Amino acid sequence: MVNGDEDEIRNLIEQWAAAVHAGDLDAVLAHHSDDIVMFDVPPPFEGVRGIDAYRAAWPPFFAWQRQGASFAIDSLDVTAGGDVAFAHALLRCGTPRELAERPDLRLRLTVGLRKRDGRWVVTHEHHSFPDTSVDAAPPGNGAGKA
Repeated sequence: MVNGDEDEIRNLIEQWAAAVHAGDLDAVLAHHSDDIVMFDVPPPFEGVRGIDAYRAAWPPFFAWQRQGASFAIDSLDVTAGGDVAFAHALLRCGTPRELAERPDLRLRLTVGLRKRDGRWVVTHEHHSFPDTSVDAAPPGNGAGKA
């Protein structure tokens, strides 16, 4: 039933992303464990731990998003085992101006899930943007070698 699990998780994440875009906090919190750990783009650097801290992290994002920002999945890959799963996605996340200035910019999302009492719950989220402050070649591509 792994494929069915992958479809279920894909649907769960797509509903979560739609809830984030809509600013629907209750729907954002649905399917998250009480002991959720989120590593987000803004501080705190040690992450957000627990459902109450996770809940408190969203209102500032929703306020920013009301400026007309997008939050939409471009790609989503899911891998599910019997009781543990993970997914990774790329999302268009930015204001119209930000996305026009950097059309290739994507938010990177990684989600860890566990199956508890027969249903999938999110136990970990990691959100990040690439560091564009330095225009350096990635390691291992031969740059800088004579």
